[in-house]
Amino acid sequence: MSGRREHGTAILVEGASDRAAVLTAAGLLGIDLAGGDVAVVPMGGAMSIRRFVAELGPSGDGLRLRGLCDAREAGYYQRAGLPDAAIFVCRPDLEAELLRALGPERTFAVLEQEGDLRLFRMFQQQPAQRTRTLDQQLHRFLGTTSGRKEHYGAVLTAALTPAELPAPLCGILHQLP
Repeated sequence: MSGRREHGTAILVEGASDRAAVLTAAGLLGIDLAGGDVAVVPMGGAMSIRRFVAELGPSGDGLRLRGLCDAREAGYYQRAGLPDAAIFVCRPDLEAELLRALGPERTFAVLEQEGDLRLFRMFQQQPAQRTRTLDQQLHRFLGTTSGRKEHYGAVLTAALTPAELPAPLCGILHQLP
């Protein structure tokens, strides 16, 4: 955070993977975030929302705050003072929204394209993964290596058409002035 902005919109997201997905979705929708004075701000976790709202939040200076969060984190955003209409909730989280939108076969195609399908197949054979559902395995795989979650936030989103984007991503981007 680098001080108050005098106008525009700040989209507060939990982390870098959420930021990557929002930026990619904006591109798919033809929305120029920079030209619209929109910043997508990763907070390093939902529990930081109060600090970000206190620094950036309601001061009458025209900066609009919006939030994108996981279902289990929505209460933090509400308690920080964001109105419900400014909070866009992923159920249960953004990775699950993206995986659901793509479906397994298209997700496998993305993993193959990125050179990770073989690694994922090996991951599935680990004893701790064998009893998990495919969705649980994919979700866990995305978070196993530093930077992978952010990378896949962008590439999974890019594999969708604008009409297939999850509702929370579309909602937060279409609400921009």
